[in-house]
Amino acid sequence: MPWMLVIAGIIGIMCSLFLTYDQIQVWKHPSYVPACNLNPIVSCGSVIDSKQGEVFSIPAPFFGLLAFPVLITLGVAMIAGAKFKRWFWQLAELGGIGGIGFALWLFWLSVYRVHALCPFCLTVDVVIYTMVWYLTLYNLSEGNIALPKRLVGVGDFARRHHLDILITWFILIIAFILHHFWYYFGHHL
Repeated sequence: MPWMLVIAGIIGIMCSLFLTYDQIQVWKHPSYVPACNLNPIVSCGSVIDSKQGEVFSIPAPFFGLLAFPVLITLGVAMIAGAKFKRWFWQLAELGGIGGIGFALWLFWLSVYRVHALCPFCLTVDVVIYTMVWYLTLYNLSEGNIALPKRLVGVGDFARRHHLDILITWFILIIAFILHHFWYYFGHHL
């Protein structure tokens, strides 16, 4: 778990830094075109320029600049031998669930409102989904989260098939993307 947190944090903060740089360049030079504008669908600039790219007038990547260093710090603390109380892991789980909710909401806005995909945003989504999934499995295995007796079998299944479940989740996300943008990808594949 500690290395998962550190790696997730590093990837997430790198993507957030790239997006923050592009955001600042767009503010300074409105004609600036981010390097990740690859076509009409894969276009960071479209997401940055949209009102959906902000939450409470704060650009979404700024939240990553706040959240991902916390993951790195937590992972490094664990590597150094720090032990955290059960309540801490429960709060971390709630934070992770909130992160997934935020990522899903931004993904939905990107696909269905902005009609564009940002590769850095999608990378952050992959990081968040993966990190929270393994955080949940860690919390279950460490007893930080107790399942009701009727769901213990579900927890055991999830631990045995953790990678299968994660891959299935990503296949569903890809299916949503392909379904929505098939008009473009269908002609360019």
